[in-house]
Amino acid sequence: MMSQMTLVIGNRNYSSWSLRAWLALSWIGVPFRAVLVRMSVPSFKAEVAKYGPHGRVPILKAGVLTVWDSLAICEYAAEVTGRGWPQDATARAVARSATAEMHSGFTALRRAWPMNARARGRRTPSTPALESDIARIDQLWADCRRRFGAEGPWLFGERCIADAMYAPVVLRFETYGASTSLVAREYVATVLADDHLQRWMRAAAEEPWTIDEDEAGIP
Repeated sequence: MMSQMTLVIGNRNYSSWSLRAWLALSWIGVPFRAVLVRMSVPSFKAEVAKYGPHGRVPILKAGVLTVWDSLAICEYAAEVTGRGWPQDATARAVARSATAEMHSGFTALRRAWPMNARARGRRTPSTPALESDIARIDQLWADCRRRFGAEGPWLFGERCIADAMYAPVVLRFETYGASTSLVAREYVATVLADDHLQRWMRAAAEEPWTIDEDEAGIP
């Protein structure tokens, strides 16, 4: 039986990378407890240093092992359980490619639209770079759904690590009102209805803290 792990996360309302790791572990079925370290306060660096040396969340503690970075945490969970990626080799390769593209890209979207899980009706000025990121994500989702989504409503039919990586994008689209295709809107509805994401969002709504720099597009 796998021993319980500890996942160190930041504020649920704002920490997109924490959400990715938390969702993946929850979906894969890894037993873990979450420890929240509040971000954007003077004590953050000292608190997070108790768990890992790189000064960021999320961090996974598995016995004496420390795993940092959301994607590394997802891959470790998949490795120790054999779950988390599509079974088909072609689908798995595309899922990893889509995951890596999210992990390293879409910087315009991330900068203009910080994740704010509890906010709705926000609007920010449009830019060509932001619109390009939205269009690419829409295209990517549609391609994954068309090629691999016959067995279910997720990007590759059943939910996988790729869906966890794009869940914060779903929340961004809801917060800032992205204009997308019908396929993308249906996928957004699928992700938002997920029980685990709903649990995260309820906890985010109960957090009393606000990070001003992440409160973009206030009406």
